[in-house]
Amino acid sequence: MSDAELVLRSTRVITPEGTQAATVAVSGGKITAVLPYDAEVPATARLEDVGDHVLLPGLVDTHVHVNDPGRTEWEGFWTATRAAAAGGITTLIDMPLNSLPPTTTVEHLRIKQDVARDKAHIDVGFWGGALPDNVKDLRPLHDAGVFGFKCFLSPSGVDEFPHLDQDRLAQSMAEIAGFDGLLIVHAEDPHHLESAPQHGGPKYADFLASRPRDAEDTAIANLVAQARRLNARVHVLHLSSSDALPLIRAARAEGVRVTVETCPHYLTLTAEEVPDGASEFKCCPPIRESANQDLLWEALADGTIDCVVTDHSPSTADLKTDDFATAWGGISGLQVSLPAVWTEARKRGHTLEDVVRWMSARTAELVGLTRKGAIEAGRDADFAVLAPDETFTVDPAGLQHRNRVTAYAGRTLYGVVKSTWLRGERIVADGEFTEPKGTLLSRTR
Repeated sequence: MSDAELVLRSTRVITPEGTQAATVAVSGGKITAVLPYDAEVPATARLEDVGDHVLLPGLVDTHVHVNDPGRTEWEGFWTATRAAAAGGITTLIDMPLNSLPPTTTVEHLRIKQDVARDKAHIDVGFWGGALPDNVKDLRPLHDAGVFGFKCFLSPSGVDEFPHLDQDRLAQSMAEIAGFDGLLIVHAEDPHHLESAPQHGGPKYADFLASRPRDAEDTAIANLVAQARRLNARVHVLHLSSSDALPLIRAARAEGVRVTVETCPHYLTLTAEEVPDGASEFKCCPPIRESANQDLLWEALADGTIDCVVTDHSPSTADLKTDDFATAWGGISGLQVSLPAVWTEARKRGHTLEDVVRWMSARTAELVGLTRKGAIEAGRDADFAVLAPDETFTVDPAGLQHRNRVTAYAGRTLYGVVKSTWLRGERIVADGEFTEPKGTLLSRTR
């Protein structure tokens, strides 16, 4: 490592080969070598010894609603990427909706990129959107570098991003399959939602009944059938219903190209504990019962669920009313996603290596970011330094996202992020941030 500019050393470095005491050499923003702990450090290199704190690859969050431009009172690239950096996330992929305009044409993508360019504290990429009327725009968006295409199978909650019925789903999927792109899907069936009881009001049990499991299960079954017929790559977003897991396992066994994510709130929060009127817990699909949660964890362990992402979907505080029917549905979790998942994982006998696999390696693999997601030579020098046995209590005042509403308020979590590094530069340490150093990512480079 004679050309190393920076050397990081820890007694616990999480690598693809496991956790080991190691010295990590960095030059030009890249990892050049992972060496034994006692490797000699060149006199020209700066040594950062983090002791017994864990050095892990920066997390890759492929499901974030930044809402910028157009709804910047809800969130924005400056605040969202600060929150991500504070939580050990070094890469995010922004969803195409809740911004104005949505990312559904190349022109709209360029507008969003121009807004993000000077505000990103971490690296940022973009999903495109698949709408009923933009099939012609999908290939140009793909060629412009979006990482895939988001669609809804039921109403999205915003008028400018309508959902796809089964015929339009087939048209979009066929177009995307033609260039082997990735279709990522909010899978709830509108007919099941329409027939479910819709009482409104503050009772969480009523809201849960309004978004039944069979809405997810039916939508996923239809999605799998279309993907099988077209040999398309599809990804199920924010899975909450464990009832869909046998179908997913069977589809995979027969070669259907389907991947699946879930979210920290489904893995750490339960329907039984949601207070009535507490719409900071509202999301769609909803947080379900503890027995359902146990099965999601089993599916993570056996690989049926590939990865864990935040689905960070903030709004202004006034939209979080005590009526679950009318409150905005979304949970803000960027900054606390790693400790939230780690707290529950360690209780269930999982390791930090498992968490890194779910939240970094597999998310990077999902979107083809071969330079992210692992501590090994040739990858970007993106790191989080974690004190896994230290605890903290979530105080909304200490969060970096714009509207400090969170379902995790008051929870005591394991895992304190001490610092976060992007391409060999420390971008946050002990709550102090540098100026934005993120770059805009493209599928094509």
